[in-house]
Amino acid sequence: MGLRKLKVILEMIKFEHSLFALPFAFMGAVLGSIVVENAWPTWSEIFWVTVAMVGARSAAMSLNRVIDRVIDARNPRTVTRAIPAGLISIMEVILFIVVSFAVLFIAAYQLNDLAVKLLPLAVFVLVLYSYTKRFTWLCHFVLGVAIGFGPLGGWVATTGQVDGIGLLLFASVMFWTAGFDIIYACQDADFDRKEGLYSMPSRFGIANALLIARVCHVLTFVGLMSLYVVADLSIWFLVGVLISGAILIYEHTLVKPTDLSKLDMAFFNMNGILSVVMFTFTMIDLVIA
Repeated sequence: MGLRKLKVILEMIKFEHSLFALPFAFMGAVLGSIVVENAWPTWSEIFWVTVAMVGARSAAMSLNRVIDRVIDARNPRTVTRAIPAGLISIMEVILFIVVSFAVLFIAAYQLNDLAVKLLPLAVFVLVLYSYTKRFTWLCHFVLGVAIGFGPLGGWVATTGQVDGIGLLLFASVMFWTAGFDIIYACQDADFDRKEGLYSMPSRFGIANALLIARVCHVLTFVGLMSLYVVADLSIWFLVGVLISGAILIYEHTLVKPTDLSKLDMAFFNMNGILSVVMFTFTMIDLVIA
């Protein structure tokens, strides 16, 4: 029974979508270690970065499902999720949240003092995000901050500091996340408007929201290009940035104000590919250099 419940929770939080955030966290850890320390991160650091990311994302997604359970039950798109469908109890999910946060805390303590000091801020943003669509259409950027803490956390894990290059990586991922979350929210624009929930699509309309998402992704590209310059990286990193830019352009051709039928492909497939591409070309750059 316990394993079946765990499977339900992992399906509920889309555990496999950790692919979005993990490559950027690894990118932050490796890039920070090479740029600042002039050495590769240890396997211990990589292990605890992975544990921290899994714990943080699992806690955040589970919290979101608990906090939004009433809203999910009213939304035709989400009514079949585990909690509104009665597949799992709230207390079982809360237990999983407690364990996930404990895993995050343990991982931070295994890294360094700054990681521990920044932990309350990270937890605050993770908890705050699930409430933001009740009072601000900037909720997408709060999610961006939460996901952006992944690469910044990786940077802190191996360097023990926050600097301009680490913040540039954080900002790039923040705008990337906000952009694709705005796209994803387009499918709930009518529901959000009817329920009095806040999002870019419900506030400004789908066409304008998609335009804002494009601006976010232009800023992502600019941020990654700036990272290439200030971190003095090689042509291989630039190739990764250019491929990522092409992926973002293609992503925006898949969604139109009058046709959201390819939204899942734009949201899941393209963004998963982009994060892997950026990490791969970062590694090629650093290994060859």
